[in-house]
Amino acid sequence: MSQNQFEKKSQAWSALFSEPMSDLVKRYTSSVSFDKRLWQADITGSLAHADMLSAQGIISAQDLADITRGMAQIRSEIESGAFEWELDLEDVHLNIEARLTRLVGDAGKRLHTGRSRNDQVATDVRLWLRGEIDLISALLTDLQQALLDVADPYVDVILPGFTHLQVAQPVSFGHHLLAYVEMFSRDAERMADVRRRVNRLPLGAAALAGTSYPLDRERVARALGMVDAQGQAQVCQNSLDAVSDRDFAIESSAAASLCMVHISRLSEELILWMSQNFGFIKIADRFTTGSSIMPQKKNPDVPELARGKTGRVVGHLMGLITLMKGQPLAYNKDNQEDKEPLFDTVDTLTDTLRIFAEMIGGQLNPASGKKEGGITVNAPAMEQAALRGYATATDLADYLVKKGLPFRDAHETVAHAVKAAVTHQVDLSELPLAVLQGFHASIEKDVYEVLSLRGSLNARDILGGTAPNQVRAQIARHRARLG
Repeated sequence: MSQNQFEKKSQAWSALFSEPMSDLVKRYTSSVSFDKRLWQADITGSLAHADMLSAQGIISAQDLADITRGMAQIRSEIESGAFEWELDLEDVHLNIEARLTRLVGDAGKRLHTGRSRNDQVATDVRLWLRGEIDLISALLTDLQQALLDVADPYVDVILPGFTHLQVAQPVSFGHHLLAYVEMFSRDAERMADVRRRVNRLPLGAAALAGTSYPLDRERVARALGMVDAQGQAQVCQNSLDAVSDRDFAIESSAAASLCMVHISRLSEELILWMSQNFGFIKIADRFTTGSSIMPQKKNPDVPELARGKTGRVVGHLMGLITLMKGQPLAYNKDNQEDKEPLFDTVDTLTDTLRIFAEMIGGQLNPASGKKEGGITVNAPAMEQAALRGYATATDLADYLVKKGLPFRDAHETVAHAVKAAVTHQVDLSELPLAVLQGFHASIEKDVYEVLSLRGSLNARDILGGTAPNQVRAQIARHRARLG
């Protein structure tokens, strides 16, 4: 191989080496196949870095103009699909830098002054992740609003509330859906909190020790929007930590995992509710599939797959934690393995949130201006199910307590009443008054209002309770919060 051929095939760092990297090692160590999605962040970060280098007198104004011009062309080439990604150049950073140098010459070579790929990649991932967190937050809002849109007209619909998957007490169907609104609102809070720590600038830490060039790191942070609520630049304060930290990726994955767990719990309920054994809801056909052998089947594939994908996202979290646990300071090649699990986590979560918002709330019909095709609620089936499990037994116990009986005694008395109802295969509200009085003399005819599902629902009239007026107040609170 001639010297020119070797130089053509070598890496940006390879002048020290006496032989080229093997093709096998190139394929093994290359990340451009997946990290090229960071190209926008890489160009944005590079332009902010170049602007600062010029302002500090480290490169000339002409260099900055050439870099800006070259980056504009690279952006256009990537957007049009004309950009050629080269495996020999390892990653997104070297691919863009090499193309820039071919376009503008020495100015492209000067761009890397005062930085390393170590702080460059940390900056790029943070910039990319910040944008994805903003998207996730918007999608969480859409999902919460979809749940509110379903909850609102069904506040008065009675659903059996379960514990241990046994009928426990009657609840408003709207109230039940609001439990998930609360979960997803916490997910949004977590994402906002994680975003603050993602939004800090590693650039300027260079390889691990900082740099001898007079960089203005705070200028770069401000240019990239890495500022706090008061507009103060947010800069990683220790160069070693700046290049080796992946807490932000782990935190984001943890928040995503918990969000997927909430989606999985909702999925499980949708699957149960849709089954013939419950029959509480229907899911629009476009979110279900049929059976290859049983023509009567409509399978809830979307919630089932979301339930399965939760394990995938949680697995990525475990992988990232394991990746970091044994690394000494500072940067190590291990950290190349942070991107694929992080990318897949974000893709999985965003796709899932988007499809769930439409599956639950429906799709906007431009002609009518209304959402159509969300879940269909079978209110009579829900109420009938609530009648099957003696859901108002606690209400009878509370009734006796208000008559002066200690709760534990009331609990035992009602247990005997339930046993009698089971024996006669009737609901508590169907036992004759004389029979009920046989369990305790203080029981009067007003007990039947207490034993009705509607009476039980209305009785839970405290903050956070399932009484319809409380549920409506919560819906109003959530709508005001979401804007």
